[in-house]
Amino acid sequence: MKKIKVILKKSPIDKIKKHKKTLKALGLTKIGKSRIFPDNRAVRGMINQIAYMVEVQECNDEAE
Repeated sequence: MKKIKVILKKSPIDKIKKHKKTLKALGLTKIGKSRIFPDNRAVRGMINQIAYMVEVQECNDEAE
């Protein structure tokens, strides 16, 4: 299964409350923090909502 790496690039200060909650749900709390998620529709939907604050990279299964 494909995986994606999500990195928080911009601060959530002064952003929409719903977007802050999405970041918290993804576990992205500090600038520069990254997490690896399975590439599915649910995660992609969350990332699309906060795309202006994060960077997305595709990963191999082995790179965890």
